[in-house]
Order: sequence, then C-alpha cells, then structure tokens
Amino acid sequence: MVATVLTAAGLFAGTNIDDLVVLAVLFSSGRATGALKAWQVWAGQATGFAVLVGASAIAALALDVVPGMWVGLLGLFPLGMGALGLVKAGRARQSGEQVSAAPATGLVSVSALTLINGADNLTVYPPVFRTVGTDPALITITVFAAGVVVWCLVGSWLGGHENVIEIIRRWGHWIVPAVFVAIGVTILLGSGALTHVL
Repeated sequence: MVATVLTAAGLFAGTNIDDLVVLAVLFSSGRATGALKAWQVWAGQATGFAVLVGASAIAALALDVVPGMWVGLLGLFPLGMGALGLVKAGRARQSGEQVSAAPATGLVSVSALTLINGADNLTVYPPVFRTVGTDPALITITVFAAGVVVWCLVGSWLGGHENVIEIIRRWGHWIVPAVFVAIGVTILLGSGALTHVL
C-alpha cells in the first residue's frame, strides 16, 4: 500500500506540475482583480480534475486510450486563449483601456481550464488504472484527491504574496496570456501532436 501511495503521489506531481502554475495565476489574478473568488478556484479545480479521473477510469475499463498525438491538440485551446489575451492587451495599450488579468471568471471556466490543461493526463492515467487493479486504483484516486487539495493550498500560497498580486495588477494582462501560450506550446510539443499533423 505504501508503494502504491508513493507511486500515485509521484504520478500526480509529475503530470500536474504545470497546473500549479495555473492555480497560482488564478489565485493571484482573483485577488488582484476581484473577478474570481477563491472558492470558485477550489471547486473548479476539483470538478475539472474529477472529470479527468472519471474519463480516465472509463477509458481504462473500455481499453480505449486516446492517442497522445490527438489529445495533445487540446494544447491549441490555452495557446489560442493566450494569443487572444496578448492581442487584447496590445489593443488596450494603444487605446488606453483597462484589461482584466483574470484568465477565468467563475467555477465553470476554472473547470474548463483544468480539463484543457490536464487533457494530456488522459494518455497516462488509463493505462495505469488498467494495470494496477481495482484496490490500487482506488488508492491512487484517493491520493489524487489529496493532491488536488495540496495543489490548491500551494497555488493559493504562491498567489497570495503581495508582491505577486501587485505584479499581476500591473502586468497581469501580459503575464497571464503569456503563461497560457507557454502551456499550450508545451502541450503541443510534449505530445508530438504537431509532428503528426504537419
């Protein structure tokens, strides 16, 4: 059991390190703009990750694992969101308008971001669930649930520093889209999606 817990913890951390960055951005931009409440980040993260784990469990049972190259194309969503945000920031700079740094404004949009950012996990989790058996799979899911709590706590802590909040207030309309562009590019390149499409 100890080995299963340690393996699950390592699997969660390894597949969700980028999600920690997203959570820090969500918490800090929420504090800076007031457009997003902390409970919405917590609930959205939990909901989005629960959907990912559920989809992975169904895929494991059906032995229908989505090829990584196609799941990787979901990296186009954060890439597109980030690019659009940078365009808006550029236009706002020219016109003198204010642009919100918040990448999400409610529970549903946080859940959607969690799903999109964690879509590449659909290529990793199903084979794990399929090969470990029922009891270890349930332990793994429990560890994942605990991991979501830890990730939200750490993300809130990272996004709660006054210096970080002030940076987001002043430069968030540039930083937040740039982070999502980087995440999108990472998903696309890491999955090898572009090499199969081009």
